[in-house]
Amino acid sequence: MYTTTDERGILNNYATEPNIYYADYPSQEQQNRYAFLGGIATLFVSAVVLVAFAVS
Repeated sequence: MYTTTDERGILNNYATEPNIYYADYPSQEQQNRYAFLGGIATLFVSAVVLVAFAVS
């Protein structure tokens, strides 16, 4: 941890910064999985909204 002290004796602690790396573009299999999960999520939200309208 990096620490500095000012003229009044107050300590300032700085966290260590993690190494930076770039994300990889998702593979075709991951893209298909994301699309599938998005479809399931859309169906679930639609069902919840329809049930809420039916109950009210």
